[in-house]
Amino acid sequence: MTTESQDPKDSAITTTEETNVEVVSKEPSKTPSEIQQETTALIDAIRSKALTEAKEAGELARENYLDTVRRIRQDIEERKLFDPQRIDEAVKYIQKEVEKDWDGVVKEWNSVVKEVSSFGDRLNEAAKAAWEILTAPSKDKDS
Repeated sequence: MTTESQDPKDSAITTTEETNVEVVSKEPSKTPSEIQQETTALIDAIRSKALTEAKEAGELARENYLDTVRRIRQDIEERKLFDPQRIDEAVKYIQKEVEKDWDGVVKEWNSVVKEVSSFGDRLNEAAKAAWEILTAPSKDKDS
């Protein structure tokens, strides 16, 4: 039974029995440097193919990612998860609450200012009274 290999064109595989296979080369044997060159060329071809495959896989992954992002964006836009009217209502509510809180802060601040001013006025009156007492002419006859 004889079969020919389809990969290498320079050798033929012949079977003498079912279990014995001989490789008969049609080229003369190669030198070690030629074998090394052929092996290096094979490794370079494998490396080049691997890099090409990796690059294509990376581009495919990138395209899949971009497609997924586009589909999600379209889904969000179609579902209208973010209703512009509700967003406007929420913003108005927040503004209203902030104004209410600010009015409370201003009222509190005015109250504190009034208390400090009142305390200052009382201190001023107390100082005037103390000064008048200290500088008043003495009523003693001995002085």
